[in-house]
Amino acid sequence: MKKKLLIVLLLTTLILSACGTGKPSTEINVAMTDFAFTPSRYTVSAGGQITLNATHDGLVEHDFVIMKLNTDVGGHFNEDDLVNVHWQIKIQPGDSQTVTFTAPDQPGTYQIVCGMSGHVEAGMVGQLVVVNQ
Repeated sequence: MKKKLLIVLLLTTLILSACGTGKPSTEINVAMTDFAFTPSRYTVSAGGQITLNATHDGLVEHDFVIMKLNTDVGGHFNEDDLVNVHWQIKIQPGDSQTVTFTAPDQPGTYQIVCGMSGHVEAGMVGQLVVVNQ
């Protein structure tokens, strides 16, 4: 019974966080699987210090790559896209990491991708919405 309650609470939390309020946060909680970020949209304040709490429940290595404003990797991430990376972290299967980074200073919508070969093609993309606070 306790296990079922815990599962229901975790699923409810994931669903509510996926809906988002649109209000900026100083924390991003992301679950990585093969091949998705859950949730896939995050809102933060321009220039703010952001804590990323990432868990990796997939079977292959993943990246959490924030691209620079007005850049889009298109159908796949490749070496040419590296100059347009604002920030990134690699996470191994089964691992969890908590790190801090500075959000971009300029408001706008930034593409998030997994830079591993074939992962963008599989749909592992998201958005970082940066707003003035």
